[in-house]
Amino acid sequence: MDKSKRAAVLAGNWKMNKTAKEAVVLIDEMIDAVKDADCEVVICVPFTSIAAAVKRCAQTNIKVGAQNCHFEESGAYTGEISAGMLVEAGVTHVIVGHSERRQYFGETDETVRLRAKAAVAKGLTAIICVGELLEEREGGLTEEVVERQTKAALSGMSAEDMARVIIAYEPVWAIGTGRTATSAQAAEVCGFIRGVVAELFDEKVAKGLTIQYGGSMNPSNAAELLAQEDVDGGLIGGASLKAADFKALVDAASV
Repeated sequence: MDKSKRAAVLAGNWKMNKTAKEAVVLIDEMIDAVKDADCEVVICVPFTSIAAAVKRCAQTNIKVGAQNCHFEESGAYTGEISAGMLVEAGVTHVIVGHSERRQYFGETDETVRLRAKAAVAKGLTAIICVGELLEEREGGLTEEVVERQTKAALSGMSAEDMARVIIAYEPVWAIGTGRTATSAQAAEVCGFIRGVVAELFDEKVAKGLTIQYGGSMNPSNAAELLAQEDVDGGLIGGASLKAADFKALVDAASV
């Protein structure tokens, strides 16, 4: 992880956990725990906790993100939230294309592209998730899948837009399963993604891009994963719901 070239970002994905009151309790535990972080710290909370999280994180080094956004500015999209609404609410980051959105809610490469484009256009930082299924890895298709997802998500982006993009490599087989990609596997795919970005844009854009690893990162494996040259932080699920665990990961990303 070369922080002289790019930002290290540790982002927690709380998924469908924590009411607004519970969120404030956890944030209160986190504020002191991560106040000395030498990396960017983001918590991506449920929509109903955004207002409380933004208020509590004001004047701290913790930024608040959302877990999804729609690609239209407004309209008849019941249950959806636009990027503009998130900006007004004080959000700075938004996760786009998480595998759970793809698996359970019909997200496609095209809708991920549209959501990422909408987020960046409004000034949000889009954390774009890519990653292969277990059968795709076992079938030797990891690079093919990751390349397709990355190119699709970044289609239509400019080099300037890429300043507001983070790519999170999340092997689907390692999300919430307790299985983790080895440091070598994570490094290989994150490096491959950087090469794809260089092909799409140039080496300068690729070297400046923050690429996270996500997939059962925890205090016991974080240091080894984050020590890899092309792993610039993490998109953290379960470990982001415990202040002590999250602090351990933030500390590892701050080295």
